[in-house]
Amino acid sequence: MTFINERSSEGIATMNILPFTIDIPQASLDDLERRLQATRWPDESEGSGWAMGASLSYMKELAQYWREGYDWRAAETRLNAFPQFTASVDGLDLHFIHVRGKGPNPTPLLLLHGWPDSFYRFIKVIPLLTDPARFGGDPARSFDVVVPSLPGFGFSTRPTAPGGMRSTASAEGLARLMTEGLGHERYLVSGGDIGARVARLMAIAHPEQILGLH
Repeated sequence: MTFINERSSEGIATMNILPFTIDIPQASLDDLERRLQATRWPDESEGSGWAMGASLSYMKELAQYWREGYDWRAAETRLNAFPQFTASVDGLDLHFIHVRGKGPNPTPLLLLHGWPDSFYRFIKVIPLLTDPARFGGDPARSFDVVVPSLPGFGFSTRPTAPGGMRSTASAEGLARLMTEGLGHERYLVSGGDIGARVARLMAIAHPEQILGLH
């Protein structure tokens, strides 16, 4: 089934977008547990701690936590509480979160992660940005928040053609997502690390679209 986004305050969406739900196969989780269990730990110089790299005892504790303490299914449920989608852009399936603001006239805001990183970086700030009144803020300063997984990261597909991972390609794809896919003719964009380069290239290539760059 194809999901067509609603008309936005800035324009009309023309790109077909599919709802997305995170559902990691249990076989993948079982395989990870086996790999962690079978880790071949290196030797460590006596008393070196963190002086010669990661502490061996800390890494063992971390691996044990992954195996016995971390509940991926609970994390999956928390992430799936956010509306997520994929859009086919230039032969790639771009994954993104899209949460509409609750104020009288929300401003579209695109948030770009870096490397090594993911869309998860912004989970805590999405409610603050989309519903500021809930946290004592001004409802007139709300945002329509879009948080994509950059191509090759998270749940976005990985480019296979040479140059497909370049920031310029990502910038063009995301500009199309915001305008053709979500109907936002003008929007804010913020990024860090690789995301900062992508955001900058979007502003250079499409200055008519960008309300502000951070």
